[in-house]
Amino acid sequence: MGWIVPPPKKSVKTRKEFEAERIEKAKWLVEQNLLISERIAKAMIKVPREEFIPEDYRDYAYVEVPLPIPGEEATISCPHSYPLFYEALELRENDRFLEIGTGSGYGAALAREIVGGKGRVVTIEIDERTYEFATDNLKRRQYSDVLVILGDGSLGYPQEGPYDKICVTAACPRIPRPLISQMKLGGKLAAPVGYPNCEQDLILLEKQLNGKTRERIVDKVLYVPLKGRFGFQRSNFQF
Repeated sequence: MGWIVPPPKKSVKTRKEFEAERIEKAKWLVEQNLLISERIAKAMIKVPREEFIPEDYRDYAYVEVPLPIPGEEATISCPHSYPLFYEALELRENDRFLEIGTGSGYGAALAREIVGGKGRVVTIEIDERTYEFATDNLKRRQYSDVLVILGDGSLGYPQEGPYDKICVTAACPRIPRPLISQMKLGGKLAAPVGYPNCEQDLILLEKQLNGKTRERIVDKVLYVPLKGRFGFQRSNFQF
């Protein structure tokens, strides 16, 4: 299992070329039945994915392959991964949204466009280099109201909870208990569950109005391991 990362090269594509690729990618996602919500589609067309990718990989922005970003084992996921999660979560306007694993910041930017000005996006990154990369990207694109936290995402961020929707962008041995406790009744959580370096189950967990949870498998995915107390390994970051 694994992805073949294309070789780094100098970016030569123009803004118009990127825009055309972005629109074509959205159309392709619709054709694949991965993109259904008009609001999510508009967000994917609006947010320039290439602006969240290191210069040497920008020209691959709309290729279905994860690309390296600063940090240990850090990547920006394939383009289709974002609607795969957000459609399953039914991410909508005004949602209070928590993302575990900020990565490049692209997912948080998309989420901010989807939830709108009355919603809230909180995102947590455990790797300091990745955190700095994402923070710079989000500030440059004027997403200053996205709250980016440097810390252990497996613990969640109860200060801003409870959340309507939670997204975990790294493979978990099991869904972290603190995240479930920070969900609203009726809320949803999406997370890859399984071992690193092999296929994982993308699990959608729903917290019912009686407080009980139910799960279903959305798809098979391949993600880097979640770090932190409820992940596969601890980070050198001191809490």
